Amino acid sequence: MADVLAFNTDYKRSLLDSLELFKGVLPDDIQDLLQNCDRRDLATGDRLLTPRAKNEYVFIVLSGSLNVHIGSTRTPVLATIEAGACVGEMSIIEDRDPSAFVVAAEDSHLLVIHRTVLWDMINASHEFAKNLLVVLSERVRSHNRVIAEGYGELRKFAIHASTDALTGLGNRHSMQESFPRAIARCEIDDRPIALIMIDVDNFKDFNDKFGHIAGDRALTAVAHVLRTQFRPCDSLIRYGGDEFAVLLPGLDKEQASAVADRVRQLVTGNTGDGSDSLIQVPVRISMGVAQLSMGIAQLGEQGTLDSLIRAADAALYRAKRAGRDNISD
Repeated sequence: MADVLAFNTDYKRSLLDSLELFKGVLPDDIQDLLQNCDRRDLATGDRLLTPRAKNEYVFIVLSGSLNVHIGSTRTPVLATIEAGACVGEMSIIEDRDPSAFVVAAEDSHLLVIHRTVLWDMINASHEFAKNLLVVLSERVRSHNRVIAEGYGELRKFAIHASTDALTGLGNRHSMQESFPRAIARCEIDDRPIALIMIDVDNFKDFNDKFGHIAGDRALTAVAHVLRTQFRPCDSLIRYGGDEFAVLLPGLDKEQASAVADRVRQLVTGNTGDGSDSLIQVPVRISMGVAQLSMGIAQLGEQGTLDSLIRAADAALYRAKRAGRDNISD
């Protein structure tokens, strides 16, 4: 740092004030310590810090800039360290290896402070110590923001992973989580629980005749009617293709069959009524109803759900063999 110290006091003060760690620090307080600092030059793309490689320095960018990457230098840039800012202080304070890759975004010139000199500067200048606290506080806020944003992205992914994009209903992934919980609660409370499997009749023929856009609109219309007809405690999902499933806690097979017949009639009366040119004929559905029996209650959550689905599927098959637009239990 002899080249820095060769300038007059005013210039040194101005130069130091441009660096976040030295803002407001009196040159005389740290002049001898600056003599123990080094300078390092980086070419574009040079690595400065690497995870799992011990770091004993704080680096202050005198000119140029550095990019921060998490996981790999090929990942998107998480942050950019501009001139005047520092990097490396967290690994020294925490006494841990760096958590990210730091790479020169362009040709850069750095002031290098060894950890022992850093602690001496903290002891020599209250302003320096305060500036370091400010930097650490900003790092913590930045990390918290990244964590919050990451959590938000994970939440979006979880929602998308458990929601059917066409109808907005839950999908089979969500069923694997929510249905066993509802079944277990009913078993504990000794309450009945029923499952209805729903299939749109002749849907392949509908698609072939009217096209896939009309088919999608028909499924959306069916989903809308179904959504309005079941209780908040019921779990309605799109099972796949033209099939839906709904779990009804507290209802036995006879009660669920009565609900299914009412819903079947409403679907026919509320789809294909001419208000939407893409749905030119009423859509009809067949439904199979099954009830949890104590004989399968000891199979475990997944075994119980699988048995219920098989029983409801068998009932649905019987409804279709009986002529469709029908219900079977």
